[in-house]
Amino acid sequence: MSKSISARDLGIELKSADESALFKWFVASFLMGKRIQADIAAQAYRVIVEKHTRDTARKLAACTHRELVMMLGEAHYVRYDETTAERLRHLGKKLSDEYAGKIGHIHSASEDRQAFEKRLGEFEGVGPKTIEIFMRDAAAVLY
Repeated sequence: MSKSISARDLGIELKSADESALFKWFVASFLMGKRIQADIAAQAYRVIVEKHTRDTARKLAACTHRELVMMLGEAHYVRYDETTAERLRHLGKKLSDEYAGKIGHIHSASEDRQAFEKRLGEFEGVGPKTIEIFMRDAAAVLY
């Protein structure tokens, strides 16, 4: 089992109603939810969100597939680069289109934590592991 990386380890300070931090942690959790080493997933997060400033749903959705594959390659996140690139674009687009780019809107549209987690699972490529990683740190500011 690979080590756990927290939001704080990535310099993400989760606070209630801080949409930027929640989005960044969702992207990081998405990357770490795959069968890939945690440090490589963390590096992919840093390359995409910090270096290339794809730090909002809209900016992520505006990336081309090729740009995302190159960013993932830069981070040595190559095992699932093609599908991950496509799913990251879909994640940004769905979050923008359906929730105005805000994790908080998913939260306010959900009756409870179970409904919130179910909505997260409706994003392509977001499974139980990604939800578990995300909620490990985000639950404290959401619930």
